[in-house]
Amino acid sequence: MGATVTDPLVGRLVDGRYEVVSRLARGGMATVYVAVDRRLDRDVALKVMHPHLADGASGADFIARFRREARTAARLAHPGLVSVFDQGVDGETSYLTMELVTGVNLRHRIGEQGALTVGEALRIGEAVLDALTAAHRNGLVHRDVKPENVLLAAEDDRVKLADFGLARAVTEVTSTTTGTVLGTVAYLAPELVVRGASDARTDVYATGILLYEMLTGRQPFTGATPIQVAFQHVNSDVPAPSDLVPWLPSEVDELVAALTARDPADRPVDAGAALALLRRTRAALDPVVLGRHADVSPVVPTQHAPESSDEDLASALGGLGSEGDGGGRLGVAAGRDEQVTTTLATVNGAGSTVALPIGLGTGAPGPTAGGSGGSPAATDVAAPRRSRWRRWPALLLAVLLVGGIAYGGWWYVEQGPGAYTTVPPITAQSEQQALAVLASHGLHGVRTEAYDDVAPAGQVFRANPAVGQPVRKAGTVTYTVSRGVDLVTIPDGVVGAMQADAEKALKAAGLAVAYGPEQWHDTAAVGSVLSATLPDGAAADPKTQVKRGTTVTLSLSKGPAPVTVTTVVGATLDQATAQLAADGLKVAASEAFSDTVPAGTVMDQSPKAGSTAHRGDTVQVTVSKGQEMLPVPNVIQMKADKATKTLQDAGFTVAVTYPLGAHPLNTVYDQTPSGGNGKTAPRGSTITLSVV
Repeated sequence: MGATVTDPLVGRLVDGRYEVVSRLARGGMATVYVAVDRRLDRDVALKVMHPHLADGASGADFIARFRREARTAARLAHPGLVSVFDQGVDGETSYLTMELVTGVNLRHRIGEQGALTVGEALRIGEAVLDALTAAHRNGLVHRDVKPENVLLAAEDDRVKLADFGLARAVTEVTSTTTGTVLGTVAYLAPELVVRGASDARTDVYATGILLYEMLTGRQPFTGATPIQVAFQHVNSDVPAPSDLVPWLPSEVDELVAALTARDPADRPVDAGAALALLRRTRAALDPVVLGRHADVSPVVPTQHAPESSDEDLASALGGLGSEGDGGGRLGVAAGRDEQVTTTLATVNGAGSTVALPIGLGTGAPGPTAGGSGGSPAATDVAAPRRSRWRRWPALLLAVLLVGGIAYGGWWYVEQGPGAYTTVPPITAQSEQQALAVLASHGLHGVRTEAYDDVAPAGQVFRANPAVGQPVRKAGTVTYTVSRGVDLVTIPDGVVGAMQADAEKALKAAGLAVAYGPEQWHDTAAVGSVLSATLPDGAAADPKTQVKRGTTVTLSLSKGPAPVTVTTVVGATLDQATAQLAADGLKVAASEAFSDTVPAGTVMDQSPKAGSTAHRGDTVQVTVSKGQEMLPVPNVIQMKADKATKTLQDAGFTVAVTYPLGAHPLNTVYDQTPSGGNGKTAPRGSTITLSVV
């Protein structure tokens, strides 16, 4: 009977914030739970590191590196990456909180369906590489790309890549203290196995293995132990998918071979370059091929793993040898509960077993029934028998010798060197010429097509097996006919478009994008494309055909150039307009009265002199209309207080005088300046009243 194990973390509140609801999965480095963020009231995935990672002298280093990697991963913003929300330590619990993706992982999908359709495999591979591109641009390497970390959302089947940073944090600590490297054995790049070194090309290799598995339903290397699988990664090229699925075209084989090249220098430099190669391959495939999938049943690969859901291998690498070094050396530091065993099977050189009759040529006759062993009769009868038995070894030797010669001749002709010929020179010839050469050597040809930058269209430029390599007599040689240079057309509307739209259009057309120096421009919006050029400096004109993958260099607008505003206060409007126009600035004028600035003169401006504007900006200037003249009311015969108020309301200052001394009437009999009849005076000027 199975035992029910209760996880002590379920129901607990981690860091006073995350309520653990249930356990999702447990792996070699961490356990993942469904939790509720009580502060934000949302479901999250809570990944809790195994406590032993923080134990011992390297524990503090692990926690520090873990925090650093979590912060780096949290800065990545891409729809194809599982978002990292938070990280922290609660007592002995180091944790991450991440976006909770409802659905299944790619391991589950392959286990259910076996091989995926070519189109679906390329779609998932494209999404993984697109997400890795965002990470590689930020200097972040995943190091643990595998089906378990590729999530497929239930609602729309979108692809999400999870678990950035964790493998790197663990490996950086273990590699310095134990000489081990952490990774999933089925997807380990050779350089990670041999040297513990990784960069963006390590992720590219793992994605290539992922693509092989999606296309064929199988992993390229399997073995009874992780050592055997790792050894194959280092010493063997990944086989072509068409070895298992013969109808797969050569373009797919070439894509997988490029991504999984054993030498990192032979792979695309990063996920962005690999993504461009994948998209180019998909564009070359027929829709019928994209819709097909390998007719294989689902297979659960034989892996040696300490946990059911995380096939991690901790390998102490003592210098894994390459081909020709006598097999090399590989030591394994297994997990606490993991046993590593190796099975060695041997066969004879011919791959077969020879059976001989038991006791042949070893017996001697006994006494006859009718006489003693020493009688002459017995001796006479027995002697011929012994003579015949003595002839058996020589007869047997002759039979074996003749049989051996016959077998050797058969083996030489049917299995050995005599069964093979070499592929004749068929490259740099037309297809008809190549077929004629093959036929003259008793060989058959199978045609494939591919683009080539050198060979003209219709010319054979590649053979498999290659020219000069052995091939069985009457066997088949696959030859590739050039389609010529893979040309694409530069799309319309690149110049003048905004950067994002122009880059999207160029990449969709199969072109690469680079950026030249940005330029100031008086009318083009910031970020719009001013020019597009080809590598030879020629303009990338619409409808021009260029080789696929050609880099188009875009020059973007920085908008209008900055200028320093000069002063125009005190100048006439015409003078101010000319002066500002010379700096690329426009003028907008308004008028206002001024008691101090002569009419027609600029008395104010905005922005002020010395501030920074941009060409094409407008400077507001205020032009003086001079003093404001107001009509002067006639207040003669008014009482002094009423006259004063009337003039003040009209905008004047009032001075009251009493020329005659006494003023019993308190009435205005004179004013200076006089008023009425359209007479005016400057606003605020003084009107003198004479009161009697």
